[in-house]
Amino acid sequence: MIESPAPYPPVTDGDTALRAALAEANIPTLLMVLVQLTGDRHWLADPYRPTRTKGMSDHDTGGLAPEVQDLIRAEAFDAIRRGQAGELTPMGLPPEDLFVEMMSVCVGERVPVEYAPMMAEEMGFVSRDTTWETPPRPEALTGFHVVVIGAGVSGLCAAIKLEQAGIPYTVLEKNDSVGGTWLDNRYPGCGVDTPSHLYSYSFAPQEWPNYYSKRPHLHEYLERCATEFGVRHRIQFRTEVVSAVYDEARTTWTVTLRGEDGVERELTANVVISAVGQLNRPSVPKIPGAETFAGPAFHSAQWPSDVDVKGRRVAVVGTGASAMQLVPAIADEVAALTVFQRSPQWAAPSENYRRSVTDHVKLLMDEVPFYAAWYRFRLAWSFNDKVHASLQLDPEWEHPERSVNAVNDGHRRFFTDYILSQLGDRTDLIPKVLPTYPPFGKRMLIDNGWFQAITKDHVELVTEHVTEIRPDRLVTADGAEHEADVIVYATGFDSLRMLAPMDIRGRSGRSIREAWGDDDAHAYLGLAVPDFPNFFCLYGPNTNLGHGGSLIFLTECGVRYIMEIVQQMVAEGLSAVEVRQDVHDEYNARVDAAHDRMIWTHPGMDTWYRNGRGRVVTNSPWRVVDYWQMTRTARLEEFHVEGTS
Repeated sequence: MIESPAPYPPVTDGDTALRAALAEANIPTLLMVLVQLTGDRHWLADPYRPTRTKGMSDHDTGGLAPEVQDLIRAEAFDAIRRGQAGELTPMGLPPEDLFVEMMSVCVGERVPVEYAPMMAEEMGFVSRDTTWETPPRPEALTGFHVVVIGAGVSGLCAAIKLEQAGIPYTVLEKNDSVGGTWLDNRYPGCGVDTPSHLYSYSFAPQEWPNYYSKRPHLHEYLERCATEFGVRHRIQFRTEVVSAVYDEARTTWTVTLRGEDGVERELTANVVISAVGQLNRPSVPKIPGAETFAGPAFHSAQWPSDVDVKGRRVAVVGTGASAMQLVPAIADEVAALTVFQRSPQWAAPSENYRRSVTDHVKLLMDEVPFYAAWYRFRLAWSFNDKVHASLQLDPEWEHPERSVNAVNDGHRRFFTDYILSQLGDRTDLIPKVLPTYPPFGKRMLIDNGWFQAITKDHVELVTEHVTEIRPDRLVTADGAEHEADVIVYATGFDSLRMLAPMDIRGRSGRSIREAWGDDDAHAYLGLAVPDFPNFFCLYGPNTNLGHGGSLIFLTECGVRYIMEIVQQMVAEGLSAVEVRQDVHDEYNARVDAAHDRMIWTHPGMDTWYRNGRGRVVTNSPWRVVDYWQMTRTARLEEFHVEGTS
């Protein structure tokens, strides 16, 4: 479905504000606005063609001469004003050849035509929603009910689409508010490492205060979505799911809930959607003597509201994503900071990480037609699939111990130079902080001032393993004792034991733990599991984006796929839909074969991406565009289908 072109909103502060805003515009983005407003293709040719965008830079100038930039801004101003006067009619979705050319010019490199349909959705030119071929009769929905477990990013997305489709549903949330990850994680410095204008629902734009938002703004965004899309009244808060058991005779699920009063009750559902994801249960290491520690000791995802670390000796165990945000945030407040590292991390610089979105840029996003859409496209292109090809193993590569191919080795040189530049004269830290494994072998982090923080005189980076905890100190394998008043476990999540601790039992009575074990989850498209009819996972096995991109995009893909199945169930009177074992097995064989050729099987590092037997369980091996294509249509021939009971 092609939607109508965006209207011309009034620029309320007049010409002066618009010209000031255009002076801060991203030129490659503004060029595409100009083409779309005027239909004039000469803006796609020299001397207006931007140079290639490198890395995570916004490349605001497009590499163009100042006088060319000024001309583009002036012509854009004129086009916007002419449009508001009714003298121009902007195009909607450009013809495919023009659209592909525009995308390629916008980023300064060839964008394959296969990306056009996906980007048309992502930019809002085409609806991503499934629609009823024929609206269902009211009686078709009578007695039909969907249960969604979790009210985080994925659960809210599912709820919003169920609400819009008119399908009865209930959301069960163990916390007292929506937000999931962005409710639980309250540690200092907590924020997103995907740009905010991309890390947001395609159907719910937001006026972000920063290019990379911190936890409070992300939580506020999800709260706003819950309210504005009218789903809050369907959420039962402070309600934990104990179990879900499929009744083959009735083709329904019995979901057992436990309220905050500890009382259990049951809810019947035709369809259950798990939206608990992979990163919801903190993992705390079992260290002898931990229970004897006299001060506060907690996981970073369970930061107590009454803990103040100012002037105290703080020990941080772990150096992953949470620690990289946490340590710089508290380094200047504490008396002493000891960081215990199991393995070093690669981290990338980003010029936008601490940058605020100015009022002028907000005006462009809010009021200039197509500007936000094309800016989002640039982010999607830069952060989604660009690095994917460089993560493939080259069997002929002569340095497999340090990188997986020549391009990946180039990444190593770039990131190494960056790390060394941040350490300055602290060359003693180089052996501790410079990873020996290939870049992107573990989650690529964004530097939040980590390297500069660990160079401070009162900060110590310890690479020896913690073997014991005493009332006021941590002891490492070399016998050294490190005094501390507070311990923070920045040790990640129990990501491999998916859906735990819920007891999910399918058609045969077998539990999901029996089907998966504790660390070997499988699902078709990360969504559906044989023997578990009418049960779906969001952010399930092999859907984590290890190579980059926004998890919200994959969530929208999964929700669309599930919605298509649910709508077919209602429209056709289907009582059970269960993925076929052969379809599931063939898909997972392809997943494993693809991972065998990718970086996350490299033996040079430990990672939460794979289980103890070396199988990659969490990450997707696919490009984003591949997964979008796979989930674009739900084919019922891939499922065992039962008619009305």
